[in-house]
Amino acid sequence: MRRILIVNVNWIGDTLFSTPFIRTVREAYPDSYIACLIHPRCKEMLEANPRLDELIIYDEEGAHKSLSGKLRLILSLRKRRFGTAFLLHRSFTKALIVFLAGIKERIGYPTKKRGMLLTKTVDSPAEELHKVEYFLNIAVSAGLVPSSRSYEFFISDANRDFIKELLRAQGISDNDTVVVLCPGGNWDPKRWPKEYFAKLADALAERCGAKIVISGAKKDITLAEDIKAIMKTKPEITAGKTTLKQLGALFARADLVVANDTGPMHLAVAMKAKTIALFGPTSPQLTGPYGEGRYKVIFKNDTCDVPCYDFTCMDNRCMSAIKVEDVLKESLSMLGEGAKCR
Repeated sequence: MRRILIVNVNWIGDTLFSTPFIRTVREAYPDSYIACLIHPRCKEMLEANPRLDELIIYDEEGAHKSLSGKLRLILSLRKRRFGTAFLLHRSFTKALIVFLAGIKERIGYPTKKRGMLLTKTVDSPAEELHKVEYFLNIAVSAGLVPSSRSYEFFISDANRDFIKELLRAQGISDNDTVVVLCPGGNWDPKRWPKEYFAKLADALAERCGAKIVISGAKKDITLAEDIKAIMKTKPEITAGKTTLKQLGALFARADLVVANDTGPMHLAVAMKAKTIALFGPTSPQLTGPYGEGRYKVIFKNDTCDVPCYDFTCMDNRCMSAIKVEDVLKESLSMLGEGAKCR
């Protein structure tokens, strides 16, 4: 039996971008044993993925930070006797670990001067690609043919039941129109102004009778409370109350999701939710929603370089350029007649 190791990336959104690659490998080698080396924070993104036989945690900030920790990991990989490794991660250290683990076939980009550690180097694209295509390029270079470029995220009935009960406890029934807002972002310049989220939510509540849910991580609770405080109608806040799997179930239930350029936005797309993605300092061409799905990108940055990684920017004009009326128009269009909007 062929035994394959996929060395994955370290961020939640990028891990979701890797799922078309994972599907491609499984379809090419349906009877193989396929494992994925993953950072602990990304584990939940791939749990219950039927295309993988095993998740192996590489905790480079914890258990595997020290030299002895890395040696334990290398020995553990050796015992598993993988024959092929696909390296989606660009680091030299991960390539060295795979090399020392005795994996004979090692395929990836020759980044970080690690070409000597690979048995097959993949030519870097002549121009920047969306991350989905960047990963799939490794598969194509190995002779594999992708059948789809859509993300995959797997949830259980228990996750769906949890969300159903959570919403029911807040007075939201199965027949209600539910709009989920994701106002967070891993850095402030990516965030649409909270006042705009509040105005949009009030308009959708008034015109469509929508129940508004503000989601996010624990770190987004204060932001969610700030939005709630300036709204006329009162939303339900689920920020900090859900796991990623439960968040996926919330998106699956939603009639519409409005989100900044964040991991949750891509999660909503993976769940085939109607999604409006708001972009400013980042490039929709490189990190926007991808593959099949019901989504719309709103991007109005015509004054600044993109992507822009000025985390100290206080102007936020690239996000402020997206007006409430712009998002409301797309929201009403995506909700359609089913929501009985006026």
